[in-house]
Amino acid sequence: MSFPARIGLCAFLGSAALLGGAYYFEYVVGLPPCEMCWWQRYPHMVAIVAGLIAVAAFGNRKVAMWFALTAITALAVTAAIGVFHVGVEHHWWAGPQACTGAIPRGLSVEQLKKYLLGAKMIRCDEPAWIFLGISMAGWNAICSGGLALLLASRLAKHLQTKPA
Repeated sequence: MSFPARIGLCAFLGSAALLGGAYYFEYVVGLPPCEMCWWQRYPHMVAIVAGLIAVAAFGNRKVAMWFALTAITALAVTAAIGVFHVGVEHHWWAGPQACTGAIPRGLSVEQLKKYLLGAKMIRCDEPAWIFLGISMAGWNAICSGGLALLLASRLAKHLQTKPA
């Protein structure tokens, strides 16, 4: 298996484990995801598919390389979203209105009633689970970002010794 295909395999396995953990907390533990949690899942799905394509393209190093890079980029994107989500949880900055509980000003009574009845109950600014002082969004940022950096550095080191 070519080196880019192995990088794709690692990205696939890492994202599959992290996404599997998210689904475990949702379906087994009973912690439904907020809007920003969903945002973090989508890049994992991209990394999984791109990683699998990189593995499937093991015979074509350039194709495997492009999909490995796509998987690494998706890992970096989900890490960045995780960092943003942590900032919303700590109230360092505002999150999306759909899940932070901010009520728009200037609404009539009827508009306010409609807004409150249609509001989502899962808040982005309140962590549902914390381990070692770090929320799930924080763990996603750490694990995804760390894996993206590790895979990118290994790929860069490999390219210095062997061109794609």
